[in-house]
Amino acid sequence: MFTGIITHLGTVRAVEPRPEQDTLTLVLDAGGALDGLPAGGSLAVDGVCLTALRSGEESDALFRADLMGQTLAMTSLGDRVPGDRVNLERCLRPTDHLDGHLVLGHVDGVGVVLSVTPQGAWTTIRIGLPASLARYVPAQGSIALQGVSLTVTAVSAPGDAEHWFEVGIIPATLRATTLGGLAPGDRVNLETDVMARYAERLALIPATRAAEEDAHE
Repeated sequence: MFTGIITHLGTVRAVEPRPEQDTLTLVLDAGGALDGLPAGGSLAVDGVCLTALRSGEESDALFRADLMGQTLAMTSLGDRVPGDRVNLERCLRPTDHLDGHLVLGHVDGVGVVLSVTPQGAWTTIRIGLPASLARYVPAQGSIALQGVSLTVTAVSAPGDAEHWFEVGIIPATLRATTLGGLAPGDRVNLETDVMARYAERLALIPATRAAEEDAHE
């Protein structure tokens, strides 16, 4: 579990295809984010919870993780190339402050940057997203964008043909994350508020059970 508060920026060193396993191995220079991270430990990379293949104490101090087909299909990590910068966050400890919101590192899908508009003291970024995710993104709600915990400032109307939301980014966040480098057309990882998804699921279960009971009467 994470909070969406980015602690480090990493750099992609290599993307190694594993055709026999239908996976990619992502290799990162993760710097201080690896301190004490054991093999099998978790690190959020651009909002995606990945499992370390090697310990952070090993000689080259690089983070390695396998990206399986589901991860490549659901996220933008397959777009990464050597030299790209990525947002990093270690998993939450029970004694840590919850400064952002509850983030699982389980990306729901990919959005596309529609516009980046400087506003003087902040920057507005508009993101297009699939209709299947739009219902989980209310104005003033929380969303993780590339692993960064943000507050939604505006959303498209329910009846609009194209779905989008906006976030306002302060200069400190632009400097501390990769969000300052986003441009129209970039694909970004989105994780909606987990509470909204569970609430919808729980609301559907009684109706589904009632329908099944009626069918057997």
